[in-house]
Amino acid sequence: MKKVIIILTVAVILSASCTDFLSVDNYFSDELKMDSVFAEKRYVQAYMWAISEWFGDEGSLWQNAPSPGPLATDEAITAMGPWHGYNGMRYILGQISPSQLYSLNQWTPMYQVIRKCNTILNRLNEVKDITTVEKFDIIANTKFMRAYAYYNILVNQGPPILLYDEVIENNETLAFYDRSRSTFDEAVKYICDELEEAALYLSPKTAIMDFGRPTKGAAYGLVARIRLIHASPLFNGGTAAKAAFGTWKRKDGAHYISQDYDERRWAVAAAAAERVINMGAYKLHTVAASSASKPMPANIDKAVYPEYYESWPTGAAGIDHFKSFADMFNGESVVPTNPEYVWGRLSGRVTANTQMAFPNTNGGWNGLAINQKMVDAFRMFDGQTIESSSIQYPYYESGFSASPENFSGYRLLPGTFNMYVNREMRFYANVAFDGSFWECLTSQLSTARQKHVSYQRDGVGGIGNTGNDVNSYPITGYILKKYVHPDDCMNARGLNGRILDKSFPIIRYAEILLAYVEALNELTKNHEVTDAKGQTIVLNRNIDEMRKYFNMVRFRAGLPGLTNEELNSPQTMRDIIERERMVELLHENARFWDVRRWGKYETTEREPILGMNMDANGLAFYNVVPVNQSVARNRVVDRKLILLPIELNEVRKSPSMDQNPGYQY
Repeated sequence: MKKVIIILTVAVILSASCTDFLSVDNYFSDELKMDSVFAEKRYVQAYMWAISEWFGDEGSLWQNAPSPGPLATDEAITAMGPWHGYNGMRYILGQISPSQLYSLNQWTPMYQVIRKCNTILNRLNEVKDITTVEKFDIIANTKFMRAYAYYNILVNQGPPILLYDEVIENNETLAFYDRSRSTFDEAVKYICDELEEAALYLSPKTAIMDFGRPTKGAAYGLVARIRLIHASPLFNGGTAAKAAFGTWKRKDGAHYISQDYDERRWAVAAAAAERVINMGAYKLHTVAASSASKPMPANIDKAVYPEYYESWPTGAAGIDHFKSFADMFNGESVVPTNPEYVWGRLSGRVTANTQMAFPNTNGGWNGLAINQKMVDAFRMFDGQTIESSSIQYPYYESGFSASPENFSGYRLLPGTFNMYVNREMRFYANVAFDGSFWECLTSQLSTARQKHVSYQRDGVGGIGNTGNDVNSYPITGYILKKYVHPDDCMNARGLNGRILDKSFPIIRYAEILLAYVEALNELTKNHEVTDAKGQTIVLNRNIDEMRKYFNMVRFRAGLPGLTNEELNSPQTMRDIIERERMVELLHENARFWDVRRWGKYETTEREPILGMNMDANGLAFYNVVPVNQSVARNRVVDRKLILLPIELNEVRKSPSMDQNPGYQY
């Protein structure tokens, strides 16, 4: 008993004095078990896969999320504000600080991961019943998880402290634990090098029962994403880098963020994305067209878009454009065999969050609102923007449709406001609007199934029907429906429905294609890039490559591709790519980091949150107005919010560890 008391006392002292990057809070409980862990291969493997639990559910984008996500950018908003764990709302309301990060502190759990990974790598040779192949498999997966932990720190809280393979002992003086953070460039190099090494021994694919575990493609896909971030203006010496980080230096004088532009980074990013493409293991998810599919528009000029009417993947013909996109997210497709998932996982958090979509009368919270800006970003059915719609598929902000539409199991009711008519298929797969049709097919109550939902003031989804929760309505008049299946229905209020299991695409092939095109677009000359195998490739602004891979994303959505005029202008292409990512990757945790890496955060976030007039009924409802809610009016735009802060206690304990710009020590 005396020994136990001594151990507990020392543990308390250490947890109070050491920094979290040491991750020693569970030191004794872990260390007491380590000898038995490394006694047999199966114990090491169990210990290794248990580490993955520290990452949580990547599909946790909204409630108690580990990163700010869609609610902390212009993708979404909720009247529930910071309550109920919507910490992305806390972030944009200025309620996150170094002394209170809620669920958004990635620093501590990621250093727990890093310590555990380093322990495995340091002690793996103690295991006797292990083959060389099995050892390399453990090393590869461990290095991947360690690199992924550093990646999570990097994108959320900026440059980490790089510990490499060190497992820091607990009996040194405090001065020994005083470490400096790396620069952004140093961190990128280390993380990518580790992923390259892991990829050498990771399997090209996993068994269905192991879906979610890292693969070679996951490692390469993560490298492609990191390289694109590294090449982007905020981190590559552009005006944004100078404005945000020009004076942020380490104590040795090194800039944390490079202040010198390097075009070659774009070539490296393009090469990383091209490598994933050349693996031949991935393709965009498609569903074959049927008699229920909506016919393709007939007004696409073949002289301008010669490939459009050809069969997929050369053109857009032969596939159901609605189901090809929608079925990836709503639970319809068999996710472990989905060729578009470069890396994904089944997600209980996405499944649970569908409750934020359903109207109150159908057992939901009815609160995850999409902003008008996102609604307007979707194109018309023939690929035109709402600003330049065609005669055949016009865009009107007045009047109502006269006849119903039925396609791919989706119903567009007569009397739908014209703003929502003639839109591209991704719009209907993503957005619920006033007059949307909710199938709720698994409910045993006929009154709950196939319901027309109005978000007007007195509608079933409006502010006048919130019941006991006055904030459970979509304050913009739109709801995210991306992850909702026609069968889905809440098992509440006697509905007796069920929700299909959902998945979350951590890295999707469409993202890789758009990253490849974006990187190529920034090249002004030839660049030689040598890959990890020593092979050299030459990259330049190849418009044929840009056309080919960008058009795949467009064709899958049923839209025409790029014109020569668009391809010949780098600035036009930037605008197109940014808008395409807004639509294609909506609520996939891309936008928060996109607007930052592009150096546009302060511009995009200062735009007012717009939506329908939720205080009105009838025609007055359809006026686009600024959202009349305090959570919309009181949003904070501050340059310091580019990065999350590091916990105050951490910075105070380590004098050499600088806080992120703008935050008080």
